Amino acid sequence: MREEVVLVKQEFSREFKEFVKKLQKCVSCEDGQWTVKGFIDVYKNVFTISTDTKIVSKILEIHLFPSILKFAESIGYSIVLAEKQNYYPDLTFVNKEDKSIKFAVDLKTTFRRPNGKIGFTLGSHGAYFENRKSTKNIQFPYEQYCGHFCLGAIYSKTNKNVEEDDTDLQETQVLHVDELGLCVNRDNVERVVNKKDTLLSITSVIKDLDFFFSEKWKIASDSQGSGNTANIGSVTTERDMKEETGVFSKLGEEYFDAYWLNYNKATILVGNNNFKITNIWDFLEWRGEKDKFKLVGSGAKRKPERYGK
Repeated sequence: MREEVVLVKQEFSREFKEFVKKLQKCVSCEDGQWTVKGFIDVYKNVFTISTDTKIVSKILEIHLFPSILKFAESIGYSIVLAEKQNYYPDLTFVNKEDKSIKFAVDLKTTFRRPNGKIGFTLGSHGAYFENRKSTKNIQFPYEQYCGHFCLGAIYSKTNKNVEEDDTDLQETQVLHVDELGLCVNRDNVERVVNKKDTLLSITSVIKDLDFFFSEKWKIASDSQGSGNTANIGSVTTERDMKEETGVFSKLGEEYFDAYWLNYNKATILVGNNNFKITNIWDFLEWRGEKDKFKLVGSGAKRKPERYGK
């Protein structure tokens, strides 16, 4: 990468991290609850939101977008949205003075679990990641991006049950809020209605939002992020996310790229058997770089016993 592009990338990251520090106040009440309380219809009915993670994530993205758009303008970038839902990335920042300078920014959300774990996927390591000139499922070819970033949001669920798929139809309510004035149901639909004095008295479905901004490779693990799909997994602690201390954080982006390009493809001979490489330890052994073991960051799979402690 050209030196001038490296400098632009560093400046883009620095300014984005400063912007992220202000996001919490944009979306949080004084008590830490999310400012979004529900949806309102023309009859002044307020419908509370489900805790379903997909719903929360999408609404949060919509909530943040005006602030992100204003920020982009302030630093001389325009934003290109992903043309299709399954395209990477969510946002492409294009420098207005030099349109060859593009940065990929994916919006990722995750909630805190009882065991302290968090996490999400960081995009595919197949298709466009392997063929970096490809336009399949990506807004611009991968090679055209000067950097690949993640804008992450971490939150706590307000309800007590915070397991992965805890959607409860009983949690969604219809509310009449006194400060909104008289509610008139002209749609002739009978509803069980609860009353609230003010919007602030409605309990939000999430609280304690926190944000971070990082290059993807710095917060990546050496594990896939979801089942059998070709997605890169993130580290799984809030500290590692914010401090950018993932598996490749000390090894560098070159090792991140090489590992995921060879994941489950390259093989290593153990005894008389060949095994596909699916952990950072075997990868470094395959490269003849066991001396780099000491540079492996947080979130790595357990080191095989054959390598010792």
